[in-house]
Amino acid sequence: MSTPPTPPASATVAASAPSARSLTVMLWLVATGFFMQTLDSTIVNTALPAMATSLGELPLRMQSVVIAYSLTMAVMIPVSGWLADKLGTRRVFFSAILVFAVGSLLCANAHTLNQLVVFRIVQGVGGAMLLPVGRLAVLRTFPAERYLPALSFVAIPGLIGPLIGPTLGGWLVKIASWHWIFLINVPVGIAGCIATFIFMPDSRNEQVGKFDVKGYLLLVAGMVAISSALDGRTEFGIQHATVLVLLILSLACFVAYGLHAVREPSPIFPLDLFKIHTFSVGLLGNLFARIGSGAMPYLIPLLLQVSLGYSAFEAGMMMLPVAAAGMASKRLVTTLIIKYSYRRVLMTNTILVGLTMASFSLTSAGQPLWLRLVQLALFGAVNSMQFTAMNTLTLKDLGTGGASSGNSLFSLVQMLSMSLGVTVAGALLATFTGLLPRVTAANSLPAFHATFLCVGIITAGSAWIFAQLSPDIRTPAKKTDPSERT
Repeated sequence: MSTPPTPPASATVAASAPSARSLTVMLWLVATGFFMQTLDSTIVNTALPAMATSLGELPLRMQSVVIAYSLTMAVMIPVSGWLADKLGTRRVFFSAILVFAVGSLLCANAHTLNQLVVFRIVQGVGGAMLLPVGRLAVLRTFPAERYLPALSFVAIPGLIGPLIGPTLGGWLVKIASWHWIFLINVPVGIAGCIATFIFMPDSRNEQVGKFDVKGYLLLVAGMVAISSALDGRTEFGIQHATVLVLLILSLACFVAYGLHAVREPSPIFPLDLFKIHTFSVGLLGNLFARIGSGAMPYLIPLLLQVSLGYSAFEAGMMMLPVAAAGMASKRLVTTLIIKYSYRRVLMTNTILVGLTMASFSLTSAGQPLWLRLVQLALFGAVNSMQFTAMNTLTLKDLGTGGASSGNSLFSLVQMLSMSLGVTVAGALLATFTGLLPRVTAANSLPAFHATFLCVGIITAGSAWIFAQLSPDIRTPAKKTDPSERT
């Protein structure tokens, strides 16, 4: 990790002027919080079969452990900034770390799947506030000329967290047990609480407006309804009619929010944001393209362990080519966009991402290891390029007035699509396990093949969304906020 930018002695906040040492510690504190949040979004993936064995469940029914965390973070993102304005950054950040650590401790002591899901929700409540509140503290503490370097430093561990999560999770299962993927958060959380109390500035906005409760509840109801509908057949045995009702309910909630936002003077997400064409296309493209990308970190470790007999550690190590190729390919994106435009790059790359996902439907026990590694690396490379291109497109034309709400909505869509990706993957696996002949939990490879094929088709189909872009858009994106998740 690079050395954090040294803040000037003149940096001030509402309460007092912290020392340079205090601000440096604060940067490390926010960076660590971001790392914890993003790490726990992927660290459980390689541990799911071990969890299933310990809890007496089938590995293919463990997707709710992942969904609960990411969906909770999506739900909590809109309220986190308002809470920090109202209660102060120190109090809210302290509470976020405490809730996250307590949730982690509870997860480690769960004895049933239902308990683990509930405790992951608790963990998600704390995790959702770590980045937005920490970022707000940095914004209010550092002067404009130091803001981007400070956020760039904070962003580094947040980018590393989801990349090393599967490997770290597999290693912890090997040397200890799955409980330790949660227990490692506890001492970090305790140290973070102490450091927050000592070093975090307690800034707040005395003129904070009224929170849009009605709009927030409509969005939450819509997100929960659509996730429950997609996951219901798998997890709760919900009948088809109930699934249809939930889907209609989710649509009604989103339409109702749109009508509400027209009349509300200060909605959570102003509808004027969608007048920005690149933002609208980028947001919609992110939602659908990321469904497949959110499914893959869940599906690949399960495939390797359940169908191919890999250990948790071996499955985690197999995810390293995905991370390495992803980091290496990021540098190509800007050059390609300038030369060929966002439209061509995103349409072509989205189809390539879909094809690499669908290629996992050809996986077999006799597949050479080198070919499997190449397959994983290719997926990691094009998937990383997709994230970078979609993110920069979505944020590039947000003005100063729309940056805050636009970033918040973008973060919500990222977490929601991750949740929906795992939900869709779990539902498809359960469906094909029941429909295909001779498929059981022990012989589930055909179900995985069909699921990868469907996920690839969904992703490739989202290329149509990016076809709506003008072929002339090729300006490099403005660096709105380097701490946005990629």
